[in-house]
Amino acid sequence: MSDVNEESQGPAPRLADPVRNFSLQLSPTPRGAHLARLLATEQLRTWGLPSHPAELIVAELATNAVTHGRVSGRDFRLSLCVVGDTLRIEITDTRGDRLPCPQRSATDAESESGRGLLLVEALSDRWGVVPGPPPRKTVWAEVGMGLAGAQPIVPPR
Repeated sequence: MSDVNEESQGPAPRLADPVRNFSLQLSPTPRGAHLARLLATEQLRTWGLPSHPAELIVAELATNAVTHGRVSGRDFRLSLCVVGDTLRIEITDTRGDRLPCPQRSATDAESESGRGLLLVEALSDRWGVVPGPPPRKTVWAEVGMGLAGAQPIVPPR
Protein backbone atom coordinates (compact mmCIF):
# COMPACT_ATOMS: atom_id res chain seq x y z
CA MET A 1 0.00 0.00 0.00
CA SER A 2 2.82 2.41 0.76
CA ASP A 3 4.27 1.89 -2.76
CA VAL A 4 1.02 3.10 -4.32
CA ASN A 5 0.96 6.22 -2.16
CA GLU A 6 4.54 7.11 -3.07
CA GLU A 7 3.86 6.78 -6.80
CA SER A 8 0.74 8.92 -6.71
CA GLN A 9 2.55 11.76 -4.97
CA GLY A 10 5.02 12.22 -7.82
CA PRO A 11 8.32 14.03 -7.53
CA ALA A 12 8.91 16.57 -4.79
CA PRO A 13 7.77 20.05 -5.82
CA ARG A 14 10.55 22.40 -6.93
CA LEU A 15 10.84 25.57 -4.93
CA ALA A 16 10.57 28.77 -6.94
CA ASP A 17 13.68 30.84 -7.54
CA PRO A 18 14.29 33.22 -4.67
CA VAL A 19 13.43 36.86 -5.08
CA ARG A 20 16.33 39.11 -4.13
CA ASN A 21 15.77 42.72 -3.07
CA PHE A 22 18.10 45.56 -2.17
CA SER A 23 17.02 49.13 -1.52
CA LEU A 24 18.50 52.21 0.09
CA GLN A 25 18.18 55.97 0.14
CA LEU A 26 21.07 58.16 -0.94
CA SER A 27 21.76 61.88 -0.86
CA PRO A 28 20.97 63.71 -4.13
CA THR A 29 24.61 64.65 -4.69
CA PRO A 30 27.33 63.49 -7.07
CA ARG A 31 28.72 61.45 -4.16
CA GLY A 32 25.29 59.80 -3.70
CA ALA A 33 25.21 58.88 -7.41
CA HIS A 34 28.74 57.45 -7.15
CA LEU A 35 27.77 55.44 -4.06
CA ALA A 36 24.71 54.07 -5.88
CA ARG A 37 26.97 52.57 -8.54
CA LEU A 38 29.47 51.18 -6.02
CA LEU A 39 26.81 49.69 -3.74
CA ALA A 40 24.86 48.18 -6.63
CA THR A 41 28.04 46.58 -7.97
CA GLU A 42 28.86 45.16 -4.54
CA GLN A 43 25.33 43.84 -4.03
CA LEU A 44 25.36 42.09 -7.41
CA ARG A 45 28.74 40.56 -6.53
CA THR A 46 27.29 39.34 -3.22
CA TRP A 47 24.43 37.71 -5.13
CA GLY A 48 26.93 36.12 -7.54
CA LEU A 49 25.61 38.09 -10.52
CA PRO A 50 27.58 39.99 -13.17
CA SER A 51 27.78 43.74 -12.65
CA HIS A 52 27.86 44.60 -16.35
CA PRO A 53 25.78 46.29 -17.73
CA ALA A 54 23.84 47.00 -14.53
CA GLU A 55 26.54 49.21 -13.01
CA LEU A 56 26.43 51.51 -16.05
CA ILE A 57 22.64 51.69 -15.96
CA VAL A 58 22.67 52.49 -12.23
CA ALA A 59 25.29 55.18 -12.82
CA GLU A 60 23.24 56.85 -15.56
CA LEU A 61 19.92 56.70 -13.72
CA ALA A 62 21.44 57.87 -10.43
CA THR A 63 23.23 60.74 -12.17
CA ASN A 64 19.95 61.76 -13.79
CA ALA A 65 18.21 61.69 -10.41
CA VAL A 66 20.91 63.92 -8.94
CA THR A 67 21.04 66.25 -11.94
CA HIS A 68 17.39 66.49 -13.00
CA GLY A 69 15.37 65.01 -10.12
CA ARG A 70 16.99 66.76 -7.20
CA VAL A 71 14.98 68.63 -4.61
CA SER A 72 17.00 70.05 -1.74
CA GLY A 73 16.63 67.95 1.40
CA ARG A 74 15.02 64.98 -0.36
CA ASP A 75 16.97 61.79 -1.03
CA PHE A 76 16.68 59.47 -4.01
CA ARG A 77 16.20 55.70 -3.70
CA LEU A 78 18.09 52.91 -5.43
CA SER A 79 16.32 49.55 -5.61
CA LEU A 80 17.51 46.29 -7.14
CA CYS A 81 15.22 43.31 -7.53
CA VAL A 82 16.08 39.95 -9.07
CA VAL A 83 13.27 37.60 -10.04
CA GLY A 84 14.29 34.53 -12.00
CA ASP A 85 16.71 35.73 -14.68
CA THR A 86 15.72 39.40 -14.62
CA LEU A 87 17.35 42.22 -12.71
CA ARG A 88 15.16 45.27 -12.25
CA ILE A 89 16.93 48.52 -11.41
CA GLU A 90 14.83 51.37 -10.03
CA ILE A 91 15.80 54.92 -9.16
CA THR A 92 13.10 56.95 -7.43
CA ASP A 93 13.45 60.71 -7.08
CA THR A 94 11.22 63.54 -5.91
CA ARG A 95 10.70 65.39 -9.18
CA GLY A 96 7.66 63.63 -10.60
CA ASP A 97 6.99 66.72 -12.70
CA ARG A 98 10.17 66.11 -14.76
CA LEU A 99 9.79 62.94 -16.83
CA PRO A 100 12.76 61.59 -18.79
CA CYS A 101 12.78 61.02 -22.50
CA PRO A 102 15.78 60.04 -24.63
CA GLN A 103 17.00 62.53 -27.20
CA ARG A 104 17.33 61.04 -30.68
CA SER A 105 17.99 63.88 -33.12
CA ALA A 106 21.38 64.39 -34.78
CA THR A 107 21.95 67.72 -33.05
CA ASP A 108 21.21 66.20 -29.65
CA ALA A 109 23.77 63.46 -30.25
CA GLU A 110 26.47 66.16 -30.16
CA SER A 111 25.15 67.86 -27.02
CA GLU A 112 26.72 67.45 -23.59
CA SER A 113 23.55 66.00 -22.03
CA GLY A 114 20.63 63.79 -22.98
CA ARG A 115 22.68 60.79 -24.07
CA GLY A 116 22.46 58.86 -20.78
CA LEU A 117 19.00 57.48 -21.47
CA LEU A 118 20.12 56.37 -24.93
CA LEU A 119 22.78 54.35 -23.15
CA VAL A 120 20.18 52.94 -20.74
CA GLU A 121 18.00 52.02 -23.70
CA ALA A 122 20.90 50.31 -25.47
CA LEU A 123 22.07 48.36 -22.40
CA SER A 124 18.72 47.28 -20.97
CA ASP A 125 16.09 44.89 -22.27
CA ARG A 126 13.31 47.29 -21.25
CA TRP A 127 13.09 50.60 -19.43
CA GLY A 128 10.46 53.14 -18.52
CA VAL A 129 9.15 55.56 -15.98
CA VAL A 130 6.33 55.16 -13.48
CA PRO A 131 4.74 58.05 -11.60
CA GLY A 132 4.76 57.52 -7.87
CA PRO A 133 2.85 59.13 -5.08
CA PRO A 134 3.43 62.87 -5.53
CA PRO A 135 6.03 64.24 -5.82
CA ARG A 136 7.88 61.05 -6.83
CA LYS A 137 8.66 59.14 -10.01
CA THR A 138 10.58 55.93 -10.59
CA VAL A 139 12.76 55.33 -13.62
CA TRP A 140 13.36 51.61 -14.09
CA ALA A 141 15.35 49.33 -16.36
CA GLU A 142 15.40 45.55 -16.68
CA VAL A 143 18.34 43.39 -17.70
CA GLY A 144 18.37 39.66 -18.34
CA MET A 145 21.16 38.12 -16.29
CA GLY A 146 21.68 35.00 -18.40
CA LEU A 147 20.13 32.55 -15.92
CA ALA A 148 17.54 29.95 -16.91
CA GLY A 149 13.82 30.60 -16.59
CA ALA A 150 13.70 34.37 -17.05
CA GLN A 151 10.37 36.13 -16.88
CA PRO A 152 10.11 39.91 -17.24
CA ILE A 153 9.00 41.72 -14.14
CA VAL A 154 5.66 43.40 -14.74
CA PRO A 155 5.99 47.12 -13.93
CA PRO A 156 3.43 48.59 -11.53
CA ARG A 157 0.55 50.51 -13.07
